[in-house]
Amino acid sequence: MSSFDLPGSLRRIRRRADLSQRDLAVAAGVSASTIGHAEAGSRDLPVRVLAMMAALAGLRLVLVDDAGDEAVPMAADAVRDRGDRHFPAHLDTRYSDEGWWHGPHRYDREQPSYTFDRDRRVRDRYRRRAGTPEDHQLPQPGDSPRERAEARRREYWRRRAEERQRRLEAGELRPSGNEFMCTCPAECDHVDDYSGRPVHAPGCACDCDVG
Repeated sequence: MSSFDLPGSLRRIRRRADLSQRDLAVAAGVSASTIGHAEAGSRDLPVRVLAMMAALAGLRLVLVDDAGDEAVPMAADAVRDRGDRHFPAHLDTRYSDEGWWHGPHRYDREQPSYTFDRDRRVRDRYRRRAGTPEDHQLPQPGDSPRERAEARRREYWRRRAEERQRRLEAGELRPSGNEFMCTCPAECDHVDDYSGRPVHAPGCACDCDVG
């Protein structure tokens, strides 16, 4: 892989911008000797300074892959942790309720909206199944664990209602006249994956699996 040609790039910038070394130094706020050493290959330049110099010539710094296609920066508005920090760039973010929220702090600690797997073996298992994400996910309305739990519960009961209606129309059931309303607490969502009959947290008095 070829290294970046800083001396040649600086010369290209100066030629495009029609600037002497001294002119470029003044415009970039550095010493003329800094430009001279950099063009001689004996000193590097901070990327921000080089980017500013390139802009003077109507150019910009980019990353390209082996095919010459530009690799755009990761999204600045991607999801963040509770400290408003970006998640580790090399790991993949996902919703916190997707198969990890367990352990002794399940009920005494507020559940975050997003998480990631520190173990790369776990990350790679997800990637083999769903592919490698191009970037970290972007925040969307309804991302909080409670909102997602409510959405799952609504979808579950919607499917139950559709199935009941289908059976009524097929003559498999007789109308009872008594409609049931689920009153499960949010804790039930932590133990129920909605793949079959409802599973309840300790103390739940809903009994929505009756019938």
